Amino acid sequence: MDPKPVLALARVLPDAVEARAARDYNVRPAPVDHPPLGGDALVAQAAGADGLLVAPGNAVTAAVIGALPDSLRVIATFSVGFDHIDLDAARARNLIVTNTPDVLTDATADIAMLCLLGAARRAGEGEALMRAGTWAGWTPTHMMGTQVTGKRLGIVGMGRIGRAVAKRARAFDMTIHYHDRTPLPPDQAQGAVHHDTVEGLLPHCDVLSLHCPATPATTGLMNAARIALLPRGAILVNTARGPVIDDAAVIDALKRGHLGAAGLDVYTGEPDVHPDYRILPNTFLLPHLGSATIETREAMGFRALDNLDAVLLRGEAPGNRVA
Repeated sequence: MDPKPVLALARVLPDAVEARAARDYNVRPAPVDHPPLGGDALVAQAAGADGLLVAPGNAVTAAVIGALPDSLRVIATFSVGFDHIDLDAARARNLIVTNTPDVLTDATADIAMLCLLGAARRAGEGEALMRAGTWAGWTPTHMMGTQVTGKRLGIVGMGRIGRAVAKRARAFDMTIHYHDRTPLPPDQAQGAVHHDTVEGLLPHCDVLSLHCPATPATTGLMNAARIALLPRGAILVNTARGPVIDDAAVIDALKRGHLGAAGLDVYTGEPDVHPDYRILPNTFLLPHLGSATIETREAMGFRALDNLDAVLLRGEAPGNRVA
């Protein structure tokens, strides 16, 4: 009998991550990656397992958790966000749930700046023009965008990623304003201006970048009323979670020009994307690339395995427990 704990994988992971998992566990590989396992298929994958490694896209609902085998002790998610897991149901089953913070900060901050610059400088339109072979040549008024140097950047959620974005934005001489529940100490704020409410922040934003978690309180955070508080022509960047913006309100503001542009890497219901985003010229769209570097994805997998190792190999409390 194999003495190693059984680890069920719900997604296909980077080769280095799967190799380490195979070294220490009796691994049950994910049978498919698309569409992600959910419902009965996810329960079947976990049959007899000690640990389950999931990722965004695997809907670990209350019904799924209720049907998971008694052998299961821990669910590790290959992500910082854990809105795809019903934590209350996990707690009721005494299941440990962990995530992977810290390791994707820089990669996600880089993508936020790419979205910011791509939206401001009309990069999506420009690339489409070049790929279509329809560029007629340089002219003095062609595809003029917005210069970000010296502009005001508002950040909602000044955690690790928000602070990393602020650090990058300072290289563009941007002035930083932010909203978070608690003001940062001066050594972390580095001159950024704190606002007690989102509503107080918004009038000070030439660019608004969202870095808050997806919770019931933040769902639809950027609705029509709050978008109206932004200066006309402001740029919206979302690399957090799709549901923190109201798609209909954002699309309406883009069509009317109240929002000058939007740079988006995450979407409600992804991979399904509201079709209007695709046809609007003032959108810069990426397919959820925030953590998509080799270095970061491997680090995420290793962090997930570190958490699993603590529980299943050493009988210790994991470092990144969320439930």
